[in-house]
Amino acid sequence: MTSVAPARSERAALLWLAIPLAAQQVGAQLMGTVDAAMLGRYSDAALAGAGVGNNLLFAITSVGFGIVMGMDTVVPQALGAGRIADARRAVGAGIRLAILVGLIATLLVFATPLLMQLTGVQADVLHEARSYVYLRAVGIVPFLITIALRSYLAAHHRTRPLVVAMIVGNVVNFALDYALIFGVPALGIPSMGVIGAALATTLVQLITMAFYLAATKALYADPAPPSTTGDLREVLRYGLPVGGQIFAEVGIFGVATVIAAHFGEREAAAHSIALGIASFTFSFAMGVAAATSVRVGNAVGAGDLGLARSRGFLGIRVGVSVMLVCAVGFWMFPAILARAFTADLGVIATAVPLLHIAALFQLFDGTQTVAAGALRGLGHTSATLVGNLVGHYAVALPVILIFAFGLGLGITRVWWGLSLGLTVTAVILVGLFLRGSRASR
Repeated sequence: MTSVAPARSERAALLWLAIPLAAQQVGAQLMGTVDAAMLGRYSDAALAGAGVGNNLLFAITSVGFGIVMGMDTVVPQALGAGRIADARRAVGAGIRLAILVGLIATLLVFATPLLMQLTGVQADVLHEARSYVYLRAVGIVPFLITIALRSYLAAHHRTRPLVVAMIVGNVVNFALDYALIFGVPALGIPSMGVIGAALATTLVQLITMAFYLAATKALYADPAPPSTTGDLREVLRYGLPVGGQIFAEVGIFGVATVIAAHFGEREAAAHSIALGIASFTFSFAMGVAAATSVRVGNAVGAGDLGLARSRGFLGIRVGVSVMLVCAVGFWMFPAILARAFTADLGVIATAVPLLHIAALFQLFDGTQTVAAGALRGLGHTSATLVGNLVGHYAVALPVILIFAFGLGLGITRVWWGLSLGLTVTAVILVGLFLRGSRASR
């Protein structure tokens, strides 16, 4: 009984933190789905332009997202050690870093229409994409600030503001999308199309940042001590490898997307549908990973590496269990899932085997994601970068290129290559966490 009760307590504490963090991630995905659905009803060019623009914006912003996630190591460890002042200074450093990195990302996003032009994007799609990215770029800094604040609030186990902001954000986003994309003549609001979608998203990012700032300010009565250059450097030290890790993940799936387009319209559509569904379920694993990072970091800060180790493996087990449920759905109902996105029978038939493969890699994707979160809590963020580079680029990329161009085996075999990369990455990251938690004792 003495061992069962603590195990149940640990599992309950992890789930209590993971569920709202996962809900917040799912809510963010839902906003993107609503944007795409409404733009698809507005015009094909608007949908394509927003899709191209959003992909480039995400690829650039994801690096900044990862860098700011250095907070996932610094704050939980500081709180676990009882260094409250250090944790409070870290949030100031995280905000400063979000602004600096965000401004660089904003300039890069402003340059993406030139890249689109050089790569031969159709004129009507380029026009829509340019309008979209220029407006969305305004929201990059607020978005990265929310990432820093989310890490800080999660480390304090204050998740209610995250859920409230997610609910409010989705309601506001739906209303603004409808009003701004299609227009409301009775209120004098013109139809803005892709500009309306971008404006809605940017406004929601500002609202979310305001929610998070208010919740952060409410944690303590007295003002936070000013952050130092050393605090900023510490967040950056842990965050840079995470930025590289996320960029590596985005990059390998970007390669697969380009190859899918090379195979043809049907394959590209099926790839997009399967990847979109897999990305949605991936949000659940990300919530478990964020919670695991906090729990492991708290234990590391308290000097209990044995507890950190057990919490890390508990998180991995929970993450695999969650993704197993998703995998069963992918395996049993692939056609139903694909039909929710298209009525084209050819695209559905092509998407079904991709979703079957996704059912397998859901397990390994969940494992590597939560293992990466455990490593962030441990402070071994460089290990996550190494694992992703080896799994995705030393193993998966050569296999994908051979299947795609050497053997001409089609998009299904490309997805087997992606699955192989995720499997190798998962094995490496679990092994690195196993070794790191032992070596640190």
